[in-house]
Amino acid sequence: MEKTTGRPQPFGAAVEQDRINFSVQVPRGKECALLLYRKGKTRPEARFEMPEEEGVGEVRFLAVQGIDAEKYEYNFEINGEVTIDPYVRELTGKKVFGQERDLDAHEIRGKLVSREYDWGDDRRLHLRWDEVVAYSLHVRGFTKHSSSKVRHKGTYQGVAEKLPYLKELGINQIQCMPVYEFEDCKKGKINYWGYGPAYYFAPKEAYAAGDSAVKELKDMVRACHREGIEVVLEMPFTEGIPVQTVLECLRFYMLEYHVDGFVVNPYTVPWEILCADPFLKEIKLMRKDDAFQNVMRRFLKGDENMVNDVMWALYRNSAVDGKFNYITAQTGFTLWDLVSYDSKHNEANGENNTDGPDYNYSWNCGAEGPSRKRAVMALRKNQVVNAFFLLLTAQGTPCILAGDEFYNTQKGNNNVYCQDNETGWVDWSRLKTDPSLFEFVKGLIALRKSHPCLHREEELKGLDRTACGVPDVSYHGESAWQVKNDVSSRQLGVLYSGTGAGDQECFIAYNMHWIPHTFALPSPGKDRGWKLAADTQRGILSEPAALEDQKAIELKERSIVFLTGTETEKKPDKGKGRKKP
Repeated sequence: MEKTTGRPQPFGAAVEQDRINFSVQVPRGKECALLLYRKGKTRPEARFEMPEEEGVGEVRFLAVQGIDAEKYEYNFEINGEVTIDPYVRELTGKKVFGQERDLDAHEIRGKLVSREYDWGDDRRLHLRWDEVVAYSLHVRGFTKHSSSKVRHKGTYQGVAEKLPYLKELGINQIQCMPVYEFEDCKKGKINYWGYGPAYYFAPKEAYAAGDSAVKELKDMVRACHREGIEVVLEMPFTEGIPVQTVLECLRFYMLEYHVDGFVVNPYTVPWEILCADPFLKEIKLMRKDDAFQNVMRRFLKGDENMVNDVMWALYRNSAVDGKFNYITAQTGFTLWDLVSYDSKHNEANGENNTDGPDYNYSWNCGAEGPSRKRAVMALRKNQVVNAFFLLLTAQGTPCILAGDEFYNTQKGNNNVYCQDNETGWVDWSRLKTDPSLFEFVKGLIALRKSHPCLHREEELKGLDRTACGVPDVSYHGESAWQVKNDVSSRQLGVLYSGTGAGDQECFIAYNMHWIPHTFALPSPGKDRGWKLAADTQRGILSEPAALEDQKAIELKERSIVFLTGTETEKKPDKGKGRKKP
């Protein structure tokens, strides 16, 4: 092999048959050299100087001719220190999650990655925002537990093995916590979630079952697309990262990995800059916002003065600002823990229970933690059902936290950032023990998808835009067309017009009070009546049942009902056909 003239762009190592171009940013006045290793070796076989005078600005570059990329690995040496390429496409030496490695001893090296991959006819799915039902998961934690029963636990392949399950549930988008090469162990402390400094362009080696994280991440994306499921990557980045690097990274995953979108931190990179990027206009840019979560958690447990906020949370549209809806996320309790604990229990994290959010708007339903009291357990399950109703009957894009659909617990830990163990992993045995919640959520997702008025493409206005006599959305209390939104109210009725959406009208009544309330029903229209499609106690009905009383309905304490409009049978005219006297 020999050194030849290279190019300053692109950054990183670009494989071109038997020639590889290397480019890296180096501060002025510092020495730089390229180190080449035989694959698997920890001693450099070749060293090529990258003098400052041969660079451009702060960019050093060269090319190496006559090298087989599959047989070599690389690093840079800057001012005598071994340095990993910030734009490295894949690393070796970090196969074991949580194992500390010594960079100075060359135990971590960059791979020389070819771009060759057979995508076939794979394309990004471009699902409409309003059609998405998302599912947030940790690639390792999703299948690492022994109960997952997948062959390749804790890997990209493990996620692919669970696609039939996700498809049955009704999921058409997965949101993956960081899959890039983050530092998973530092000074003995595990970084399970993956937040913090990282090599953002390299997929995590420890998440690969085989030898190539690049190939397996692409395989996972392609497999998801085959099943009609989008792949969205969480890319929080660290404070102070150059905007240009962020844009390059997002474009890279969009083009190289066919990723459908990203969850980004707008406090790290200005949202307006991301939205203005011409490449990123083709994919979904998403951001977390706890507003929906906090409103619905407070409404769920019966806080006062929430009705106006709930109306806002129910009609807002994710496509407008990229803020999707969730009641639970990685931080702040799983759904089962939300109804089982008043306080966080993070002692195992080793920070004296000072980490994690103190205010979770949770309620333990009468006992802290595990309980054998039937009344407590029944109330908790009731509340979980209500939470899914609140999430999946709102207009915005809903996102379910992995395992919430079968009561997954983290034992009261609301910040499992360092728990790479059964506390942080999804426990699938709870699905086998009690599949009833899974069946309910599956049915509720199907019910949502079958009613376009629940997920309109355009934002609702509360106006009669189709001259049908009723607005696209209207709000009601115990009296029809009158919202009781005073401080003490914990009740709300919402009527969605089906006109213009190719749908029936839907009326959803929410009673989060601890006493029953009777709701007067708005008329669904001439020659139409209401049928019960679902409620908290009975779940999803296989066939909607006509109401005996079309004027009013009583809601039990802490319950929700879902009604759909239908044509009524016309009564025969008793006078028709009689002879006149």
